[in-house]
Amino acid sequence: MSRSGVGRRKRSPVGRVARAVGLIAFLLFAIFPFYWALVTSLKPDPELFTFPVRYWPQAPTLEHYASVLSNSNFLAYFRNSLVVATGTSVVVVIVAVLSGYSLARFRFRGRLASTWLFLATQMFPGVLFLGPLYGMFVRLHLLDRLLGLILIYATLNIPFTTFLMRGFYEQIPREIEEAAVVDGCTRLQAIWRVLVPVLWPGLAASFSFVFVAAWSELLFAVMFIHSDGLRTIPVGLSLYVGKFNISWGEMMAASVIALMPVMVMFGVIQRYLVQGLSLGAVKG
Repeated sequence: MSRSGVGRRKRSPVGRVARAVGLIAFLLFAIFPFYWALVTSLKPDPELFTFPVRYWPQAPTLEHYASVLSNSNFLAYFRNSLVVATGTSVVVVIVAVLSGYSLARFRFRGRLASTWLFLATQMFPGVLFLGPLYGMFVRLHLLDRLLGLILIYATLNIPFTTFLMRGFYEQIPREIEEAAVVDGCTRLQAIWRVLVPVLWPGLAASFSFVFVAAWSELLFAVMFIHSDGLRTIPVGLSLYVGKFNISWGEMMAASVIALMPVMVMFGVIQRYLVQGLSLGAVKG
């Protein structure tokens, strides 16, 4: 069959309709959990367990949001998560910019092994590090401190982010930084003044990846933070699960509030994020 016949088949109305239906079905499947969390947060307590299931409350209420904001320490949890996630993202991106550059531009013995070692660290579950890290943090007096969480999250995310930045650097011609060096820049100045502006899409992708990972992490936040005033949002959400009951309304209201920073961040950097995710896949 000729290429034109294949092209016509790919552009057939039936194929376009099938693809549109598939995309809509996938979109509904992905959005429904967020929709259900919002609906549950707006239902008064008597409507939470009604049958048949109602997909929109008959008497929407904000009482669960008022309870979360006034009767709990949720605002402190929100602030702590914002500090930890932002601090971790900034530290990881700065380190990854330099380490990714070294792996992409320098040739040294063990470079390939180091690259694969970075990826191999992602194979181990975090629970394996609890014992050694706990003993280390006791000696360093980092228990029950947000700085401790930032250090843990940065350590866990630097390897993969370094690998991402290496791929972004490899798509940039060496001649760009060489021209900057000829003009009088040091290598470090060439990175920050010339390469970093070109790497904005990659930086946005790396920042968002690390931010979401730190924002949603629960295991280390539970083990290393003991004071209620220093807990993060994932720990705060877990407190709504009691021994004999679950406060579904308050937990869903808190979840909706917790989603806001991530949604705002992705809305702001969406254009850069799409470019960054495709930067390492296409040469140009």
